[in-house]
Amino acid sequence: MTLVDKFVTHVISESSFEEMDRIYLTNRVLARVGDGVLEVETNLDKLIDLKDQLVEEAVRLETIEDSQTAREILGAELMDLVTPCPSQVNRDFWATYARSPEQAIADFYQLSQKNDYIKLKAIAKNIAYRVPSDYGELEITINLSKPEKDPKEIAAAKLVQASNYPQCQLCLENEGYHGRVNHPARSNHRIIRFEMAGQEWGFQYSPYAYFNEHCIFLDGQHRPMAISRQSFERLLAIVEQFPGYFAGSNADLPIVGGSILTHDHYQGGRHIFPMELAPLQKTFSFAGFEQVKAGIVKWPMSVLRLTSDSKEDLINLADKILREWRQYSDPSVQVLAESNGTPHHTITPIARKRDGQFELDLVLRDNQTSVEHPYGIYHPHKDVQHIKKENIGLIEVMGLAILPPRLKEEVEQVASYIVGEGDTVADYHQEWADQLKAQHSDLTDKEKALEIVKDSVGAIFAHVLEDAGVYKQTEQGQAAFMRFVEQVGILPDQELSPCTVL
Repeated sequence: MTLVDKFVTHVISESSFEEMDRIYLTNRVLARVGDGVLEVETNLDKLIDLKDQLVEEAVRLETIEDSQTAREILGAELMDLVTPCPSQVNRDFWATYARSPEQAIADFYQLSQKNDYIKLKAIAKNIAYRVPSDYGELEITINLSKPEKDPKEIAAAKLVQASNYPQCQLCLENEGYHGRVNHPARSNHRIIRFEMAGQEWGFQYSPYAYFNEHCIFLDGQHRPMAISRQSFERLLAIVEQFPGYFAGSNADLPIVGGSILTHDHYQGGRHIFPMELAPLQKTFSFAGFEQVKAGIVKWPMSVLRLTSDSKEDLINLADKILREWRQYSDPSVQVLAESNGTPHHTITPIARKRDGQFELDLVLRDNQTSVEHPYGIYHPHKDVQHIKKENIGLIEVMGLAILPPRLKEEVEQVASYIVGEGDTVADYHQEWADQLKAQHSDLTDKEKALEIVKDSVGAIFAHVLEDAGVYKQTEQGQAAFMRFVEQVGILPDQELSPCTVL
């Protein structure tokens, strides 16, 4: 069977198109790929593989230029043929949701995979593993899924006339957007609309998912991110409306915030992060909120966990903690609410439902800088930046490291260096490589060396999180953490209750 026939047959079986539409669909494909593809045979069988071959044929026929951008635009256009229009996707979702919210979510997830909006083939390239630590198993991902632009495309992007449409990559206007060299192709992109507190919001999946069912909840309007009482209200509303999903927000200040602070959004998904599994190391009750279970999580960052049947109690208490934290200073441990009028304190919040109760994790963040730590006092310090230099956002906070693609090759170089098969490593890895080589001077097994290096990356990530933690896991640090908790207001007879693992 020819490539076009096979692709069209799949489109018909995977969409609302019918056999009568075959000629129409064939012509739509030819218009995009070129008539020269008509005679091309294929032994491929899967829809996405057939799409990929059509894209490469379009390059061969010079219908599109040989660039990553052109490939992505054509690929998204072809997969749009198997994607219902937005109104239909939304009708189907909410009709199913009325019977089974879980099924509605599952169907939308399946569609987002089937039409290659979620880049499963690319995600499969990622290197992912777990490493034991003092805080439980941490998750490490070397991100190889997102293709890097070549120099020609980077140069071309600089010449593209500035456009405010879509305003950013999270705006509703991305749905169906053709794409350009400096903005991703979104012809096959669909967003579920839903209402939160009288405002329109969108629910979509992340194309390059970092964890299971990685999704984004985005404001229908292009408004900047801000952590407030509304954040807690929305997060708890999301975990109630989307069963089985957690929801969390990046912080809203530079250094401790995520990569997109210009558009209010939350991330979620069906994944249990290491932080969720971490036990409470101290429990107490806040005055006026006796029905809320509260405690400090055994975690390298400074986390208060609140659990209750009552959303209202959680929202009120979380809001109180946020307001107190924004104005709280303790110079004895380098905690400052502001300096020269610049605010330093905010919270990274995470919500989930566990055992029928609502749960909020509030991670205290501080974005001070100093001469010694110009990137941030509570940011990866210089000695670990050869592994992780970027901001510690929501995903890292919860114990999943997203590391740059360069590390794949660099980790292998360090392993070769340890066993004497190579004599060069990246300059910024030299000290680390020498330390590992000294610790394993007799090692000759390259595979074993690679495991040692990967484990060391995990240990460094634990240090990264410790650097980002405001209150350190020391007697002095935890005493200072309790001073803040007492400032918020706790019942005096419980303020030092040790905790068994909950």
